[in-house]
Amino acid sequence: MLRAEGLTKWFGAIRAVSDVTFSVAPGEVLGYLGPNGSGKTTTVGMVLGLVEPSSGRVRFNGADIANDPVDFRRQVGYVPEQPHLYQYLSGLEYLELVADLRDMDLRVSRRRIQALLETFSLDTQAHAALSSYSKGMRQKVLIAAALLHNPPLLVFDEPVSGLDATSALVFRHLLEALAANGKAVMYCSHELDAVEKACSRVLVLHQGRVVAHDRVDRLRERLAQPSLEGVFRQLVCETDPAGTAQQLVDAMSL
Repeated sequence: MLRAEGLTKWFGAIRAVSDVTFSVAPGEVLGYLGPNGSGKTTTVGMVLGLVEPSSGRVRFNGADIANDPVDFRRQVGYVPEQPHLYQYLSGLEYLELVADLRDMDLRVSRRRIQALLETFSLDTQAHAALSSYSKGMRQKVLIAAALLHNPPLLVFDEPVSGLDATSALVFRHLLEALAANGKAVMYCSHELDAVEKACSRVLVLHQGRVVAHDRVDRLRERLAQPSLEGVFRQLVCETDPAGTAQQLVDAMSL
């Protein structure tokens, strides 16, 4: 369904992403991993048609998304890393605005909005301004907005930021349920445990380049690591995490 082919992005003399290729099929969750500054968010921007690649292209159902970006975006649900909400709107009003922008049938959108608000335990605060919401509540509104129009493709960029432990666990099961319902999901996250449990495959990006792309069990076997955390540490960590942590503690007593 979604295929990125040789995506490369230059910002002046800096190459942020280099020759990234991957695909996400219906019923599949792709975990997209990398340390800060590795090019994950730039890749997401190119996948969504928000950032123009220096070279390469993105195809959706065989068609280049650049040919009809508006139609492509109708078929995508997106939760960005940095939320930008209209703080003066209530949670209900924000979702109604999203439904209007998506040109959804009013009766359908009302049913779905009510169901999503109740499921996310936001119904009692539905008429309160978003400015009064906690970070976790605002994150739930963003997730609800991405799900609202029942898109075939979902792109989540650090979606559990601000969620409590229970809500984060619900989200992990949501990924599995979306895949079981035939959705294609791209999941960018630093939550390695959730990625390991929920994702069909993982792609690891380091300094803008793909350093691994396979099923988690195959990566663990190939690199002789007991967990995805061990795989990630071996592939991208240039310093010893435990040693660095101790150095930080030592610095406190200098």
